[in-house]
Amino acid sequence: MAGSTANLRLRSLVWWRKWARKDWAIATFAFTVIVFLLTLISNSWCDEPDSAVTNPFDPTTAADLVDLTLLHDAERRGALCLDGSAPGYHFRKGFGSGAKNWLLHIEGGGWCNTIESCSLRKRTALGSSKYMDRRVQFSGILSSQPLENPDFFNWNKVKIRYCDGASFAGHPENEPKNGSKLYFRGQLIWEALMDELLSIGLSKAKQALLSGCSAGGLATLIHCDDFRGLLPRDSTVKCLADAGFFLDEKDVNRNRTMRTFYRDVVVLQDLAKSLHKDCVARKEPAKCLFPEEIIKHVSTPVFLVNPAYDFWQIQHILIPEASDPHGYWKKCKLNIYNCNPSQIETLQGFRRSMLNALNEFQKNKEGGTFINSCFIHCQTWFSETWHSPSSPRINHKTIAESVGDWYFNRNVAKQIDCPFPCNPTCYHMNFTQFSRG
Repeated sequence: MAGSTANLRLRSLVWWRKWARKDWAIATFAFTVIVFLLTLISNSWCDEPDSAVTNPFDPTTAADLVDLTLLHDAERRGALCLDGSAPGYHFRKGFGSGAKNWLLHIEGGGWCNTIESCSLRKRTALGSSKYMDRRVQFSGILSSQPLENPDFFNWNKVKIRYCDGASFAGHPENEPKNGSKLYFRGQLIWEALMDELLSIGLSKAKQALLSGCSAGGLATLIHCDDFRGLLPRDSTVKCLADAGFFLDEKDVNRNRTMRTFYRDVVVLQDLAKSLHKDCVARKEPAKCLFPEEIIKHVSTPVFLVNPAYDFWQIQHILIPEASDPHGYWKKCKLNIYNCNPSQIETLQGFRRSMLNALNEFQKNKEGGTFINSCFIHCQTWFSETWHSPSSPRINHKTIAESVGDWYFNRNVAKQIDCPFPCNPTCYHMNFTQFSRG
């Protein structure tokens, strides 16, 4: 299954239509990605919606499922999802040698940047706990199987659900006053969740890892130092961002599409208050939301997992829909093997931009990287891409092995892949079957 012929299918769980507005198209696809199910090519197709976090690679048993817990006292704390419902998380208790160690994983799902898009989002699981699955499977970095998750399998594990639309960094000052009941409480949710987790054992953690995927990876970077500050001084605390290193890159028409989008998010939910003060004092707040700027101010050790050909970034930062009115990039954006030589060279330029953005971080002795050459997005929360016989590898190391080497100081873990198409272990997403004409 691995290799250049490896093909992952997607089973869409999205029930909303494709919106015409550019801003909503970006936001929708961002969290659409997170609610897709990845399935191997041999799996049967199913049109019925299923759990957004079910591991598609392994049979699910009741023992694999973890119940949803709604945040206690959420209303009194003002810690509310976009629709005013209580936020939630899934918690599995650690055991054995991992009983006092904690791994938190923040769900991804893009952002909303307008009142309209946030109002639509609040009618989904990414804006309301009313729509969240009551039980989800823990796999990949959350797996309790030592063969799938050798270093963290027996830790206390928490999956934090994402329902504020702004990477847990929003503030309520700009909430609409017209009776629409839209709540911008991401920062309050973060604080209340941490207090609750501290009360059930996190405060006594010996080792802890804060992780997240996509928008959850961005949230991990934003809150990394704060997380470190909540835990005992003698504990080992580190952070891992998966597919959260979004670039402030011009699109193929030389427009700053992503910066414009981030500017809207920052203004709408008043994110500047959650970003580093030194950065905000010197630069436009929207620029301070990009990880290249965030990591300059993070003192806690960080590991970055990111594909150099991150399909979400290629489809929405480098080649957003508005930049390709005649469809020149359409087939290439759906499947990297459809790209012609000229297009591949443009993608190689995007990879070079990512590596350039990481130049300073690579000098950080406490930092770690796993930048592979796959056309994929998040990779840590599926066992197949996290750690399995067919997982993507760099220098014979899986993502899990590289992260473990870094976390436990076993070895230097700065893995940078060769350019596409050199790595035969990659999984490359193929969106062709979702194209409409």
